[in-house]
Amino acid sequence: MSWLAVMAVAALSQIPGQPMDSARVAQLLRLLARSDSAVCELAGQTLANNFGFYWGWSELPTPMPRPMPTPMPMPMIERLAPRPRVMVPRVHVRHFHYRGGRFDAATLGAFRAVLRDDSRCVRNVAARVLGRTGGPDAYETFATLLREQSPGLRETGALGLAELGDVRAERPLVGALKDRDPRVRVAAARGLGALGDTAAIAALAGALGDDTAAARRAAAWALGELSDPRALDPLARALGDRAPEVRQVAAWALGKLEDRRALRPLGGALGDASAEVRRAVSWALGQIEDDGAVELVTPLLRDRDPGTRAAAAHALGQIESPRAVGALGALRDDAAAEVRLAAIWALGQIEDPSAVEPLGQALRNPDAETRQLAAWALGQIEDEQAVDVLIPGLKDRDPEVRIAVAWALGQIESPRARDALMAALRDDSADVQRAARWALARIEDGHGPARRVRVRHKGSERI
Repeated sequence: MSWLAVMAVAALSQIPGQPMDSARVAQLLRLLARSDSAVCELAGQTLANNFGFYWGWSELPTPMPRPMPTPMPMPMIERLAPRPRVMVPRVHVRHFHYRGGRFDAATLGAFRAVLRDDSRCVRNVAARVLGRTGGPDAYETFATLLREQSPGLRETGALGLAELGDVRAERPLVGALKDRDPRVRVAAARGLGALGDTAAIAALAGALGDDTAAARRAAAWALGELSDPRALDPLARALGDRAPEVRQVAAWALGKLEDRRALRPLGGALGDASAEVRRAVSWALGQIEDDGAVELVTPLLRDRDPGTRAAAAHALGQIESPRAVGALGALRDDAAAEVRLAAIWALGQIEDPSAVEPLGQALRNPDAETRQLAAWALGQIEDEQAVDVLIPGLKDRDPEVRIAVAWALGQIESPRARDALMAALRDDSADVQRAARWALARIEDGHGPARRVRVRHKGSERI
């Protein structure tokens, strides 16, 4: 069995507005049970997506430790030009909404019948479907599985309780943190994070000492989801975990707390041997947005890993301290595009006039996206001295750059840009002409600063 399983799922589940046929669901689940695990998981994901909810297949949602926004450079860009490329963090959806009408009692019975199947994938598909659709006996069904002798069944029970979101699940899941099987412990920790009950903090803190790295990682993730200051000390200790994947998630979780007391332990982890950990620490310090982190993060702008340099630049943009402008400006010509863009974005976020000079130099970069973002950043700063720097950009060879330059001049609202914008009304690009007209209207009307584009990725970014 291979792609036939996926095709069967798609054919079965894409009948809009009609209930699923229980016999066909049972047939499909038997087909998946004979498939290899990778195909079964892909088919199960397709099935769930078409039922109206999404899930990923990792043991737990993975934090996105460094969202790298390349913002849309002007409010009216959607009607003027194609969107520039945007680096968007993948987001794990925490709350699920079932589109009703697809499941009747018989169909749910078909899923319930395979909760004890030999196939781990099929059991877990059924647990996710039944957990998210709920039902009067769902809690007892999963709680019973969690007490079974088979570790596979106990894992399915823990997974179902996590998906169900019933507050009664907190106690059995806490107990499952000490299960003899590591997969059950991982599922239990993941479930406690999803439940969001802070009563589990002490138990999850204890799970940070688990023998299995996957369980420690899941516990750190769950503590981050709870976002309670009582988790700070155990997470700070987890920054010294022997497994880099645990240290990475612990750093992410500390960022979720947004507590300035985490600056000291996070600062001590900035020299971690793992680039992924250093990136996560940078992200966390940016999330906390405390000016005291500027000196901690700035040295990472010289890190040997481009991703770490970019993460550090993003963090400084989140903190928005003018003290970071000099170091960020030095990255305007970094060999790595992601670093250049992150630094330029950060300079725009900080909005300090001292950034005009390095951003003006970035307007001469050979890369069009770099020039476009530099124009956006100058528009964010809204300083009169940027006018002479921007005006030559109205003749840039790339029309998207010319649009961004016109927008930036409109943001600044300086009459000194009027003649250059009048000339841009004859541009070969109709979109540039419209941008120039918009900017001229801003200058002539003289009303306050335009609505700014602020790309901020805060809170629970997860995969």
